[in-house]
Amino acid sequence: MDTSTVLVTEHLQPGWDLARALQEYLAAPHSLLGVRVWPGMQVPDVAAALLAILIGFAIILSFVSISVMILVYLERKVAGHIQSRLGPMRVGWHGILQSIADGLKLFVKEDIVPAAAHKFLFSMAPTLVLIGAIVPFVALPFADKLVVANMDAALFFVLAFASLEVIGVVMAGWAPNSKWSLYGGMRLAAQMMSYEIPMGISALVIVTLSGSLNFIEIANQQKALPWALISPWAFLAFFLFYIAGLASAKRAPFDLPEAESELVSGFHTEYSGMRFAFFFLAEYAVMVLLSGVTSILFLGGWHFPFEATGRPFLGAVQLLAKTSVLLFVMLWLRWTLPRVRIDQVMYLCLKVLLPFSLVCLLGATLEVLWANHLVMWGFFGALVGLTYALARASQVYKGQSARA
Repeated sequence: MDTSTVLVTEHLQPGWDLARALQEYLAAPHSLLGVRVWPGMQVPDVAAALLAILIGFAIILSFVSISVMILVYLERKVAGHIQSRLGPMRVGWHGILQSIADGLKLFVKEDIVPAAAHKFLFSMAPTLVLIGAIVPFVALPFADKLVVANMDAALFFVLAFASLEVIGVVMAGWAPNSKWSLYGGMRLAAQMMSYEIPMGISALVIVTLSGSLNFIEIANQQKALPWALISPWAFLAFFLFYIAGLASAKRAPFDLPEAESELVSGFHTEYSGMRFAFFFLAEYAVMVLLSGVTSILFLGGWHFPFEATGRPFLGAVQLLAKTSVLLFVMLWLRWTLPRVRIDQVMYLCLKVLLPFSLVCLLGATLEVLWANHLVMWGFFGALVGLTYALARASQVYKGQSARA
């Protein structure tokens, strides 16, 4: 095995950065209040890797759980204010403990398995969905040095593991032997697999411009301006990526797989207790993941508007602020827009997002070859103006044809 292969493999090892940091920390002696509490010891690579995996898992699970609790509470409050009501008010000050009460309720609720269900698949489905939602956080950095595993192919890792949710949802739709669950599962399989195509192509726009799949390298190239402001194709790809991510996350107005007015509760109709909580946790975890990835790829990550090299606290605050704004937009859209039909969902994917994402990828490739962002902004403006003129001409022509 040559040196380059060893380096790539080393970078792709889960917990690699954290393991090295632990080895360096444990190799030195440490004192507390003048008393030596650790003499310093060389820890084997395998032990350091296992310890790093356990610590990383605990950190990620804690972060996701706290984020979901806050998001559930905020969603209820945002929905309440949009609908001219108060939202949760009784459990704690202004209902701030409502999410904890809901979690305890789900924890003690009876776990029911339908008699006609496939027991193994019924039990595995929520676990697989949750794994697909939590594991990508391993490669998601929160600042320059705040990352569990600094992977060379971090973006590929995140998108690949996020796709596991499709398999879990199909299992959840088929295993209960219920037509409502099956309809919901098949809808989601078609929707998620379709929208992953324009979503992946939109991400490739940033990969083309930056020349990297590593989140830290992508963010470090946006210290002055984010890619959404540097490149017109990244600006358009930002909206395409975010809309496709909304559909992949089953968020309104693309929440047809659950569609309580049509399918009772969609693919998780037959689930209760902690199994249902796994689906619930996974949905909100994907929302946080999508918002974080969007912020890093298009909005400067932890660097913009202030450069945060060597200042992890500032970087984490800036990244969380951008992520919070994108999460608020998700909540806002859910309680503002009506649910669209399944044919409209597929039309938007195949005839709007997919062609536009391909145009963005082609434009980004030309931009890299020309290496002139201002020229591309001018070309982009001319293209938008031409498109608008053709659309107006088409409307005038249709109006004249109708009168004739």
